[in-house]
Amino acid sequence: MEDDSCGGAAIHRIAHRHADVVVVGAGIFGAAMAVTLARQSRSVFLLERSLKEPDRIVGELLQPGGVQALERLGLRHCLDGIDGIAVRGYQVFYHGRPVTIPYPPEGSPAGGKLRQRPEGLSFHHGRFVRKLRDAAAEEPNITLVETEVNGLVKVEGTDQVLGVKASTAGKHDYFFAPLTIIADGYRSKFRGETSSRKPTSKSKFWALELRDVTLPSPGFGHVMLGNFSPVLLYQIGTHETRVLINVPEGLAAAKSANGGVSHYIRHDVLPYLPTGVQGALSQSLNNGRLRCMPNSFLPAVANRVPGLIIAGDALNMRHPLTGGGMTVALSDVALLSDILSPANVPKLDDTQHVLRQMEVFHWRRKRHSFVINILAQALYSLFAAEDYYLEVLRRGCFEYFTRGGTCVDGPAGLLGGIIKEPAVLVYHFFSVVLLSIWIFLCSRPVWRLPLSLAHCGGVLLKACWVLFPYIAYELAC
Repeated sequence: MEDDSCGGAAIHRIAHRHADVVVVGAGIFGAAMAVTLARQSRSVFLLERSLKEPDRIVGELLQPGGVQALERLGLRHCLDGIDGIAVRGYQVFYHGRPVTIPYPPEGSPAGGKLRQRPEGLSFHHGRFVRKLRDAAAEEPNITLVETEVNGLVKVEGTDQVLGVKASTAGKHDYFFAPLTIIADGYRSKFRGETSSRKPTSKSKFWALELRDVTLPSPGFGHVMLGNFSPVLLYQIGTHETRVLINVPEGLAAAKSANGGVSHYIRHDVLPYLPTGVQGALSQSLNNGRLRCMPNSFLPAVANRVPGLIIAGDALNMRHPLTGGGMTVALSDVALLSDILSPANVPKLDDTQHVLRQMEVFHWRRKRHSFVINILAQALYSLFAAEDYYLEVLRRGCFEYFTRGGTCVDGPAGLLGGIIKEPAVLVYHFFSVVLLSIWIFLCSRPVWRLPLSLAHCGGVLLKACWVLFPYIAYELAC
C-alpha cells in the first residue's frame, strides 16, 4: 500500500517481510500505536484481518481524557468528519428522578472568565477506526496489510518471538520484526502467550440503534436506573441514538422460557424509559436488529515474553458502563510510545532492555488505568444492585450526586479520565458509603436501632467487598 517514494525501508518491508515492529490488529490501539511508532522513524507492519469498516456496539464514547490523549498523539483530526456528538457529561435517572453530572471545569479562572468544561465525543465506532486506519495508511513508514494472523514465529526451543505467520489472500505469509505488538481485541487468540488469566463476564450489553429521537438532556450520556439492570442512552450521530441494556447472566426475566431478552426489554425496561424514546425503541425491537456483546473484566498482567507485547483489550478490559475503554487504550499508546521511543530504546532487538521497559510500562500505566478500571467495576456493582445492601449503596450514590459541587465534580472527573488520583476515587467512594448509611439510618424507626446498626455494618462490609478486590487485582503483577 506504498509507492516507490517511500524509499528503501518500504522496499525492504515489502520484499523481505521485515520491519522494526509488527502490529497485529488495526483497531483503536493498533492503528494509533502504528502511527505513533512510524512518526518516530520506526518501520512498521500493521496487519488487520479485515479492512472493512467495523460495526460494533461499544467503543462509541470517547471520554475527555481520551480526547486529550488523542491530541497528545497528534491524531485529534481523526475525530473530524465522523458526525460525532459532543458529550458534556452524564444525566442519571434513579426511578425517574434525574440528576446532571457535567464534566468538571479544568484549570484556573483567567481574567475573571469561567473555566472551560472539557467535552468528550460519541460516534459510530467504525467511522473513528476508519479515520485512524486512513491516518496509518498515509504514513510512509507503515505498510498496512489485510491478512489473517494465525500464529507466532519463535526461536526454536525458546519463547523469543521473531514475528507472525499469516494467511494473505489465501496464501501462507510471514512478517518479521524484533518486536511484535498484539492488539487483536477482546477475543484475542494470543492472550494466553503472556497470561493464564481469561476474561470474566457477568452480563451482556444488548444493543439497539434508534432513529431521530430526542433525549431528555441532549449532549449528555443517559444512565437509567430502576427495577431493572442499568440502561445507557447516548447519541452517536445526527440521527442515531444508541441504547445499551445490561442483562446479567442467568436473569430469569430474560430467559427463553419467559420470552427471552426481547420480551424482557419490551415489558421490564421500555415502560420506564423516557417517553420520547419508547416508540423508537419498540420499532427497533420490531425490526429485529438486537445485538449483544459480553461485558468483560480482565486485569492487566506484565508483558514478560521477549519480542512480544500484548496490548489494548487483549491486555486489559473493564465493564463498559463508564465508557472508559478507548481512554485507557489511547493513554496506553501515549505512554508506550514514550517508553519505547528511540531516545529510551535505540534498538528494539535489545530484547532484555525492551522487557525492562515493559515492566516500567506495566506500573506507570496504572496512573491512568487504575481509576478507570476500578470505577467501572465498582459503579456497575452499585448500579446493578443485586442485593439489599447494594441497593442501599445505589440510593446513596444517587443522593450523593444530587448534592452538587465536589460531590459531582469529583466523580465526573474520575469518569471522564480527567482526575487520575486513586485517593480521590477512594475518598468519594467511601463518602458515598457514609452517606448511604446515614440515609438508611434516618429512614428507620428509632426502636429498630440495634438491628439498623447491624445492617449498617453489612452495608460497610459490602462496600469493602465491592472495592478492595478490584484494587487488589490492579496492584497484583
